[in-house]
Amino acid sequence: MRLNEHPILDFSLRRGREVTIYFEGKPVKAHEGETISMALHAAGIRVLSHSSEKHRPRGLFCAIGKCSSCLVKVNGIPNVRSCITLVEDGMRVEMQKGKEELPKTAKPPEWKDAPKFEGDVVIIGGGPAGLMAAINAADAGARVILIDEQPMLGGQLVKQTHKFFGKREQFAGVRGIKIAEILEEEARKRENIQIFLETSAVGIFQEGDEKLVIAVRKNRELLEFRGKSLVVATGAMEKMIPFENNDLPGIYGAGAIQTLMNTYGVKPGDRVLIVGAGNVGLILAYQLIQAGVEVKAIVEAMPKVGGYFVHAAKVRRLGVPILTRHTILRAEGRERVERAVVAQLDENWRPIPGTERVFDVDVIALAVGLRPSVELLHQAGCQLLYIRELGGHVVRRDERLETTISGIFVAGDTAGIEEATTAMLEGKVAGIAAALKAGVASPDWLKEIEKAQRDLEEFRSGPFGRHVLEGIKKVMIGGSE
Repeated sequence: MRLNEHPILDFSLRRGREVTIYFEGKPVKAHEGETISMALHAAGIRVLSHSSEKHRPRGLFCAIGKCSSCLVKVNGIPNVRSCITLVEDGMRVEMQKGKEELPKTAKPPEWKDAPKFEGDVVIIGGGPAGLMAAINAADAGARVILIDEQPMLGGQLVKQTHKFFGKREQFAGVRGIKIAEILEEEARKRENIQIFLETSAVGIFQEGDEKLVIAVRKNRELLEFRGKSLVVATGAMEKMIPFENNDLPGIYGAGAIQTLMNTYGVKPGDRVLIVGAGNVGLILAYQLIQAGVEVKAIVEAMPKVGGYFVHAAKVRRLGVPILTRHTILRAEGRERVERAVVAQLDENWRPIPGTERVFDVDVIALAVGLRPSVELLHQAGCQLLYIRELGGHVVRRDERLETTISGIFVAGDTAGIEEATTAMLEGKVAGIAAALKAGVASPDWLKEIEKAQRDLEEFRSGPFGRHVLEGIKKVMIGGSE
């Protein structure tokens, strides 16, 4: 079901020309500019594939191309990520059933003589950190290449309808969707920034004095990018928690639901249970209500709400119960979620028999945290440490966000899970530092790095930033392990 009315968003301005795709041979209406999985969800189709061994149904989970739940066959080609592949008129989409083979008639892409692009700074990731890195590196005098595997720039910002906290110069009082527009406009108006969308980086290598990034555009074309320095701002991916039937279609990461609703105007379901009462779960609750979706409850394993009081108070005023010391036991349903069973936890985090509650829902939203996407950094040989306070494995780096490999910098959620404001500030630091490393920025730009570092320190000075600062101390080059 498509959303046609929304208190904040006007989807009529976003939807392109109507086209027709075919799912399992049946016509499905879609719009240019939307992805396959969004079009299928709008048509009520939730099961996209089946697992290879037990043939269990699979559906959308992360909606950002970082898991394998939504793989489909497109025009006979298997293993296509339906969440980041745009629809095309006449496209044939089939449900994937376990392990699929390439058809013998399929013509492989031409890998020889890949187009080559050179710049001073290459940036992987077009979210808040990557965009700020590109803008600042360009202003510092660098020729910048910015690549992102999504069909649009902005990362998590494009789905955030709430207003940001902080200082005015850090977009306080501005909605995330508007910040994405501002940053994209700033990036596109700089002639020394080249932007490549629908382009997935698959490897980082050293070639002489340059960093070589190998990427694939639209699953068809191999590209090579070279730069004197590199910023990796690949963001994060949703965490999963163990419970019975946690693979059923209708179980989504919180970000996937925001993508459905706020980016593409598709209603994720009618009745939702949210797991996790941090800021993401609380914000998601009132975003769902904005879209006309009933939120049955929010369950939280901790004894108290983890997010800001202002968000929790708003959700409670809207009539949504927040059940602390509760967890989800199982999802129920045949081909998709039909119910969720939760229970209270004792002091040892074990479910208390007899406290089970059943919620009739068609969506379970997991807002249980993110983990940094460090796969490319790992492949490149950067030193990793597991830092609980930062969300998982992160790379060691110095105050300018340079990793243990000279010329490779990190920023945003890739460096540790925080907020979009810190991601933008880190992007500024990393972008300028990368331009300095490339030898194209003047020493005067050191003042801008120092200012951004002071702003970061101030933003992290609140109670929610203390654990982050502890994690950063552990991961800093020269810090304690």
